[in-house]
Amino acid sequence: MPTTMLWVLAVLMAFPLLWFLLSSFKGGGELFTYPLSFLPREWTIDGYARAWERIDFVRYFGNTIVVATITTALTVFFCATAGYALAKYRAPWLSVLALCILSMTMLPGEVILNPTFSVVRDLGFYNSLIGVILPSILTPTGVFMFRQFFITVPDELLDAARMDGAKELSIFFRIMLPLARPIMLTLAIISFQWRWNDYIFPLIILSDPKNFTLQIALRTLIGSENIDWAILLAASVISMIPLVLLYLVFQKYITSSDINTGLRD
Repeated sequence: MPTTMLWVLAVLMAFPLLWFLLSSFKGGGELFTYPLSFLPREWTIDGYARAWERIDFVRYFGNTIVVATITTALTVFFCATAGYALAKYRAPWLSVLALCILSMTMLPGEVILNPTFSVVRDLGFYNSLIGVILPSILTPTGVFMFRQFFITVPDELLDAARMDGAKELSIFFRIMLPLARPIMLTLAIISFQWRWNDYIFPLIILSDPKNFTLQIALRTLIGSENIDWAILLAASVISMIPLVLLYLVFQKYITSSDINTGLRD
């Protein structure tokens, strides 16, 4: 019974995605013909060809990959260091700081959008990819993930390393980070997806079309009076390809990783 319910839920969740993918191979006139058809009556890649002509995918893929990759690497590193400090160092103010960081996960991004924009502008990073990268580096969710994981690592493991003469940086890089590999990969995938699909913040930071990320470039396909849905659907499918490849490559590492590696009772 549970397996049947899972299959039903999987089909229900996959149906809109399949409809979206198949619709990208339909002509513009077929998208709104009645009755609607699940499969294309006439398969065509005309939408993909016109989308490739309308959008400079090479440039926008490049901009988005730079933003997503650099932000993800810095996010994983700084969230790991912050989570380690909050979990393994003892000070009253650290508990208060951890609570403040956790409370930030309850704030909508729009609340800090205006002050963040003001800081980026005053630092001179407006209309640059750096202005998109810097505010996105440290995420409360990432810090919380690492803190909760490092709390589960026995303090005896760290004490033994210190007795053997290991320095704090050596303990962090040679012991704690390898143990936290599943968390690193999970946060890296989530962070990359966040930055790849980010739309609001790059929209207000970037004004030069040469610096646009992919999601802003897709927005240019929407006219003030009409939308060419065939092109928009095809361009959206193209924009999803890196995320699908990312999942196919890294999901096996998460599902096969043992988060208790190296630990003994």
